[in-house]
Amino acid sequence: MPVLQIHDEGFTLDGQPLRIISGGLHYFRVHPGHWADRLRKARLMGLNTVETYVPWNLHQPRPDEFRLDAGLDLPAFLDLAAAEGLHVLLRPGPYICAEWEGGGLPSWLLADPDILLRSQDPRYLAAVEDFFERLLTPLRRHLSTNGGPVLAVQVENEFGAYDGDTAHLAHLAATLRRCGVDVPLFTCDQPGDVVRGALPGTLATANFGSRSAQGLATLRAHQSTGPLMSTEFWIGWFDRWGGHHVVRDPAQAAEELDTVLATGASVNLYMFHGGTSFGFTNGANDKHTYRPTVTSYDYDAPLDEAGDPTEKYEAFRQVIAKYAPVPAEPVPARAPKIGPLTVELTSCAPLFANLPALGEAVRAERPLTMEQLGQDFGFVLYETVLPAAGPVLLEAETVRDRAQVFVDGQPVGVLERERHERAIAFTAPRAGAVLSLLVENQGRVNYGPGIHDRKGLLGRVLLDGAEAAGWTSRPLPLSSLDALPFAEDAGTQVGPAFHRGTVRLAEAGDTFVHLPGWTKGNVWVNGFHLGRYWSRGPQRSLFVPGPVLRPGANEITVLELHAAHRARTVELREHADLGPTEE
Repeated sequence: MPVLQIHDEGFTLDGQPLRIISGGLHYFRVHPGHWADRLRKARLMGLNTVETYVPWNLHQPRPDEFRLDAGLDLPAFLDLAAAEGLHVLLRPGPYICAEWEGGGLPSWLLADPDILLRSQDPRYLAAVEDFFERLLTPLRRHLSTNGGPVLAVQVENEFGAYDGDTAHLAHLAATLRRCGVDVPLFTCDQPGDVVRGALPGTLATANFGSRSAQGLATLRAHQSTGPLMSTEFWIGWFDRWGGHHVVRDPAQAAEELDTVLATGASVNLYMFHGGTSFGFTNGANDKHTYRPTVTSYDYDAPLDEAGDPTEKYEAFRQVIAKYAPVPAEPVPARAPKIGPLTVELTSCAPLFANLPALGEAVRAERPLTMEQLGQDFGFVLYETVLPAAGPVLLEAETVRDRAQVFVDGQPVGVLERERHERAIAFTAPRAGAVLSLLVENQGRVNYGPGIHDRKGLLGRVLLDGAEAAGWTSRPLPLSSLDALPFAEDAGTQVGPAFHRGTVRLAEAGDTFVHLPGWTKGNVWVNGFHLGRYWSRGPQRSLFVPGPVLRPGANEITVLELHAAHRARTVELREHADLGPTEE
């Protein structure tokens, strides 16, 4: 059976020299109906390997629940990769970063108020060991030592940028071995962190997107023999709300790739195909200011968000052909898309009028965090009663991440973590008026010490300087909208509301939902949660995978958190709009 071997001069597979030419392809960011297509296009570009992270928080949403089904059927993805003749680099974390919610760490870990993530904390280690056992037992047949496609497995992820505790990496490596991983292990770090993040006896690799020769030289200075490899060769970047759409010149990226391959190094393009952070799964960064990541993970990759080849696809294919065989088949054509179509959303379900259908309120003296409520994603509605009429100063110690404030259902303002806002003044119309704060988890921080990112209202909430007591905290995960009773739209809605319409299609296919005139919220198609939209931009469309549509009637549901425009329409178009790029 072909087994990857690491020698002083490089890799061999089944005794033959191997240069790994790989591309990132996260199965959990691609509809499973598209997996085979994306893998085929990886092979046609000249890749011999694909790389994927594993999102712990989706596979184990609760400590006693584990999933390997539907869009999380990693064994099926690995079987498809093998059928396409591709090897796989597996990166199971437990921490993955990936601009993914919480870096992949499940939110239930944070229910313990003083747990230390990515450390030797026994509570964290026990959870990791349980996860690895559940994940890796069914994956053993997919290891190359058992005839499968998985050549190598990564230990943690860019640990040198977070800590330098070699004992923690050694513990994780030992756990992988104990769970049956008998293929080579490797670490990855940015060049300046390689020394802190390396594990003796394990292959170190480097992450960079420019100054490639310098990055490889730094890696070689640390590791005098063995293969040189860039596990994350950054060929694009991700976008954040309020920023611009980041792009990278294809010719410049191809030139940099040529530099890497000319040294004889192996490479993994990050990303080959980025896909989409569907639903509430986007992450965030917090370097003194909280910055949530957009829904699209297009990443300006060789395959765009819809899986169509870009200019980079052909440019990279030509570079790869200088160093390895590339299939003679032509570059795949752009897949046809549905549109343009205008869809009227004719029925409505106001959020405040339908709270019992969405979540059950929990009473406590103080607001409860999402983690205390056993909630991963979505919103929490906090409510208390105002004691008197008149002016009120509301101060919230910590808002994570965005609170819409209402009095008797009327909006009075917004508090945003991103803007460091903590106080708002309003007038209570009467004694006994209901104060409501609808708090959105906009994505847990996925990088740096901020990963201990609990959500909701944290700490004290003050009304005119006195702590408010007697709260209800209602989790609104929005994991299903089936119980919502929709009625004919009666016109102007005050406060958040779900709007629904139907579009009839002759056949299914990929498309993009555009929401001109809408402000902020989420979109579902036939119950499939596409993700968030926000007029703040840069992203102005949401990708709809063809497999979630069907011939005949299709339901589109929009949760608008502020005010829906008068027309109550959305548009299906053939092209994405990811926003303006920086000149």
